[in-house]
Amino acid sequence: MATSPFMQKVRMELRTHQYSLRTEKNYMYWIRLFIRFNDLKHPADMGNHEIERFLNHLAVNRQVSVSTQNQALCAIIFLYRYVVRKEISNLKYHNAKLPKRLPTVLSNNEVKTIFNNLTGE
Repeated sequence: MATSPFMQKVRMELRTHQYSLRTEKNYMYWIRLFIRFNDLKHPADMGNHEIERFLNHLAVNRQVSVSTQNQALCAIIFLYRYVVRKEISNLKYHNAKLPKRLPTVLSNNEVKTIFNNLTGE
């Protein structure tokens, strides 16, 4: 598959910053998908609106996991910071956070059993 000069530039930046090959592959995927989602517009011609639309699409329509949303966002931020050389600010999309999970130390039944076997005050 032929790679556009722009995507070759993205790959070169990723390698210059010594990203792992796996990260390079994932970032390239998300950047391609972002560009295709926005009708092949050049990222320099896009801004917050297109980024927000894409990230919301991933969350709502594709129902990707929180970590996947964050990976796509990191790829887009990398694209703008190091390739397009444009800082993204005031993005109306917040990094999705993984829900906090409290560890289950004892089940409800285990707690009831302990309480039922206690004696004294």
